[in-house]
Amino acid sequence: MVEILTARGHEAVPHSTSTGVDLLTGKGLAEALADSAVVVNLTKPRTFDDASPAFFRTTMDNLLTAAGAAGVGHAVILSIVGADRVPGSVYYRAKVLQEDLLKAGPVPYSIVRATQFFEFVETVMSWTSDERTVRLPGVLMQPVAADDVARAVADVSAGDPLRGTLDIAGPEVFALDDLGRITLAARGDHRAVVTDDGAGLYAAASGDALIAKEGAVIAGTTYREWLAR
Repeated sequence: MVEILTARGHEAVPHSTSTGVDLLTGKGLAEALADSAVVVNLTKPRTFDDASPAFFRTTMDNLLTAAGAAGVGHAVILSIVGADRVPGSVYYRAKVLQEDLLKAGPVPYSIVRATQFFEFVETVMSWTSDERTVRLPGVLMQPVAADDVARAVADVSAGDPLRGTLDIAGPEVFALDDLGRITLAARGDHRAVVTDDGAGLYAAASGDALIAKEGAVIAGTTYREWLAR
């Protein structure tokens, strides 16, 4: 996203613990946000478990306090399509908490909700796999290329605050177990995919909870196009 914004003539500066900015402690935030017009928060916790609500509460409190003090005019976060429709997932509840903190904060805001990244599919498969099989639920999802999400976040960041939410999703809907089969075939991996509706993080989702609703931005890159790169 920084490369996209820079190419468009904006001065975009990435920050993380490697540049001396720590959202969990607040260290370096005041200096990083000085004279900034927009702040974009793309951080996530190391795990998707019970620690995630505290992570988002602390990091958002620190960020919004510093952004308000610095006079930042627009705060943007990246969230998840369907975050409010999967109450059985502590991580999804934590993302809703992050959104609510932003909405209630002192800085005009925008929320971009994306579906699951193409780049994340193989990680999801690794959680419930062994040498012979990959167990995946048959939950529906509408994955999207991270590059397409980066462009959408850049567009929103360079515009006026939405004071609302924009969804972005890929052009195709898959059952996750079928997505696993497509992925394994493309990688020449001969393991079998076993449909297991209790397997992994996405077992908590059901129906069309992870599918974008009317009004979403539909990205152009298909999963098979992405796999072929």
